[in-house]
Amino acid sequence: MKVLTKKTDYAIRALVMLGAQKGSYVSAKAIASEQDMPYPFLRGVLQEMIRHDLIVSKEGVQGGFMLAKDPDEIGVRQLIEIFQGTVQISECMFRKQICANRSRCVLRHEIMRIEQVVHHEFEQITIGKLLRKLHAGENLRPA
Repeated sequence: MKVLTKKTDYAIRALVMLGAQKGSYVSAKAIASEQDMPYPFLRGVLQEMIRHDLIVSKEGVQGGFMLAKDPDEIGVRQLIEIFQGTVQISECMFRKQICANRSRCVLRHEIMRIEQVVHHEFEQITIGKLLRKLHAGENLRPA
């Protein structure tokens, strides 16, 4: 089970870097270089975040990308849902067809409860919260 994909990870790291710049435009090349991300892949992630009104862009020498929202209004759960859909622990319950064992499955309600806890926990993590951790000196890079 993969909880975060590369796209979600790159989006979080890019947003934290933009949030640290407080209202300044940052180029995609600077983000890619600083965060050790492939530039073409990052461009796609940034474009998706523009479509979801998380960031804005400006062309030109002084251009780049900047947060469009307060960092405390951008949640990790929102980013997960943009880039990979909802967090799912079990695929059997979420396919287009209903599982033949659904009515007898003893694990189904427990899995649903766990998913609700996971959703709630990811909802509590915002870009603002990660920025405060960064300023406090905590490591943000995933293991």
